[in-house]
Amino acid sequence: MTYPARIWRERHSRYRLVGVRCKKCGAIYYPPRPVCEKCKSRELEEVELPRRGKIISYTILHNPPVGYRDQAPLVFALVELENGVRVFAPLTDVDPHSVEIGMDVEAVLRRINRKEEYGVIPYALKFRPLIR
Repeated sequence: MTYPARIWRERHSRYRLVGVRCKKCGAIYYPPRPVCEKCKSRELEEVELPRRGKIISYTILHNPPVGYRDQAPLVFALVELENGVRVFAPLTDVDPHSVEIGMDVEAVLRRINRKEEYGVIPYALKFRPLIR
């Protein structure tokens, strides 16, 4: 269950591809976190991440959790963005049998399911094959 207050707090990383960069060592993290894992600094700043990347691994869920069964099969991929940051996210607008490692993808905003709790329509970032 996702509450409106949580959606509001996470809106930058949920609806835009925003991470944080450590001001001391330059490490970049997504999703954002309060402390740098490398140097333990708390001096982090928001940074817009590239919207394009390549699939470096993926999996296909043929029996997804309740609430997502009408979307089966679901494809999730580990995407390495152009700056090297890795994001695990669902794929959209793709035939599961055509997904391959090395495929170019781009981030898009999509509705994640049909269930609307508290009057909030659930959206999130997904990746789709890059149209050239």
